Parts: sequence; structure tokens; C-alpha cells
Amino acid sequence: MSAPVFALAAVAAVFAGVSKGGFGSGAAFAASAILALVMPPGQALAIMLPLLMMIDAATLRPYWRRWDWRAGRLLILGALPGVALGAALWRMVDDDAIRLLIGAVALGFVAWQVAQARGLVRPADRRLPPGWGVAAGLTAGFTSFVSHAGGPPTFVYLLSGRPDKTTFQATTVLIFWVVNLAKAVPYALLGLFTAETLLANLALAPFALIGAWIGVKAHFLVPERAFFLVTYALLTATGAKLVWDALM
Repeated sequence: MSAPVFALAAVAAVFAGVSKGGFGSGAAFAASAILALVMPPGQALAIMLPLLMMIDAATLRPYWRRWDWRAGRLLILGALPGVALGAALWRMVDDDAIRLLIGAVALGFVAWQVAQARGLVRPADRRLPPGWGVAAGLTAGFTSFVSHAGGPPTFVYLLSGRPDKTTFQATTVLIFWVVNLAKAVPYALLGLFTAETLLANLALAPFALIGAWIGVKAHFLVPERAFFLVTYALLTATGAKLVWDALM
């Protein structure tokens, strides 16, 4: 890994840590999108997964048992077969298809957030039925496997229960701790982990942990608006570039 690529990867690892540590994990997949600009997307995903798992482990304790177990259980129940579906379909797609998917999810996430902010999309008035939770989990498991982007469908269901900020954060930590553990075995079996990706993990681990520590502190101190404005700008730029590269 060249010095410029490593510098970009370090920034991405810090960004993922901050997002997962304090802001619901939704923007963490921007790190994968950023890396996919400078390396094959499969390699980018393989580098990020162990870092995401490390961040999960580091942030589990501060939010221990502050989650909504009822909602989290339904989402996990759906996510595990979603992970299996992603693994089954992985070999059927090429790098450009994965770039297109990651880019489209990034742009779709930003569009959904803008629509919510403008009142075009409103959260449900009451908690969605359990079947919606399982369906959201299935979608999240699949998109998480192929792009580390399981946040949006998870958010739709969780936010319908109108949780407070910390309950929401704790529940996403729980869900993606389980989902990322489930993804590790098929990633290994598909040959995504290599000596190169594991060496990159060792070098990037401190940056991921620093980001996680910042995220936990920021959760209780920093308004979400500023963080997500930067996130949406990054996702729009990287998503558009990935879609362009895939189509060209």
C-alpha cells in the first residue's frame, strides 16, 4: 500500500470509528466507499471488516444493555439470512457491479436523509410491525455483506419506535457487532482476506480505535448535524465517482 493510499485509509478508519462509536453506524460505510476509489472494492471491504469488528468490540461496553433488545433481536433475526444471501451471490458479480452497488447505496442514503429533512419522507407514527423488522434486517444483512452499508434499512425500523439518541446508538452497536461477526466466516471462505489486507489491518487498527474513542465522547458532546453534513458531502462525492467509474 503506497503512502497516499495508506493516508486515505487511515482517514477512512478514523471516520468509521467516529461514526460507529457515536453516530449510529450509518455513515461508517463511507469508509469503504472512499477506499473503493483507490483499490478493488473486494479488497476495500476486506480491509474494513476487521476494523469494523474491532470498533464494535471497543464500543460495545459504553452502551452495554442500553439498547432496545426487542427491535435489535428482530433485525438480527433478519440480518443473518441476508448475510448468507450476500455470500451466495458474491461470486456472480464483478468489481464494477460492486462499485455500482456501493455508489448507488451511498447516493440513496443521502437522498433519503435529504427527503427526511425536507419533510418528504416522515418516520412512521408508531413502531412498525415485527415483520417489517425482519424484512429490514434481511435487507441490512445483504447490503452490509456486499458494501458494509446495512445502516439505512436498520434506521427505518429503529426510528419508527422513536428511541432516544443513546438507545438508538446502543441498538445499532449491538446489531452490527453480531452482523459483522457473521460476515467474517464467509469473507474468509471467499478468499477476501489476504496477507496484504491483514497487514493493512494491523497498521490501521490504532486509527480505528482512536476514531471509536472520539465517537463515544462526541456522542454525548457534539451535535449530530455538523458530523452528518460532512458525511453527506463525502458520500455524495464518493458515491457519484463510484457510479461513474462502474458505468464507464
